[in-house]
Amino acid sequence: MVKTRGYQIVLIVVGLVLGLLLAVQFRVTRDLHAQNNPGMQRTQTLVARVNEAREKRDDLQQKANDLRENLDKAATGPELVDMKEKLMLYRIEAGLSELTGPGVEVTMNDSNMAVQPGEDSNLYVLHDGDVLKVLNELKAAGAEALAINNQRLLSNSEIRCAGPTILTNKNQRLTPPFVITAIGEPDNMINSLKMRRGVVEDLQFWGIQVNIKKLSQVTIPAYSGSIRFEYAVPANEKEAGQ
Repeated sequence: MVKTRGYQIVLIVVGLVLGLLLAVQFRVTRDLHAQNNPGMQRTQTLVARVNEAREKRDDLQQKANDLRENLDKAATGPELVDMKEKLMLYRIEAGLSELTGPGVEVTMNDSNMAVQPGEDSNLYVLHDGDVLKVLNELKAAGAEALAINNQRLLSNSEIRCAGPTILTNKNQRLTPPFVITAIGEPDNMINSLKMRRGVVEDLQFWGIQVNIKKLSQVTIPAYSGSIRFEYAVPANEKEAGQ
């Protein structure tokens, strides 16, 4: 009875040792197989890279969230609000913003009167000087923004004759009728144009068609051309270079 129990114990111990040896051998064989299998090595490398990329992605996402939070805080700050208001005013002064407001619309066209024999036909045709007189009169009457045929006019916008057309903003050719829109106090501008012996009366003497409308709201488009200064520089930079 004692011998039988001893045999059983020996068998159990032998079985455990064999099982352990088999497990070790299996693991060693698996590792050796993995080392000798390029496909498996590549898979393990890719898995490691994917895990590393996920960690970097999570880190970058956290940084982006932090930056977005900081930006949101800055966007509601009083300094940025003040800068936005100043930028809006500068864009308006530079003519880079569309504007609306009360004003007038002046439509000009050539004369429809028959030219009498011996008369100069040029007197019955609109010229750049005629348009320029109307624009200057509107400016003098307080026009805050001006456009002609939907072309925004700036302080350096030219009005000059180019054959049968008028050239403005360097390359914009306009043909009659010329529609001038102006934002400002409508009555002041109308009275200035219609004053006795004024610009409109002088043009109408030759039959030049001038129609003036008072509008509760006028839309002046933003300047669409390029602004480039070749010789002018800010005064402080010029002084610093001397």
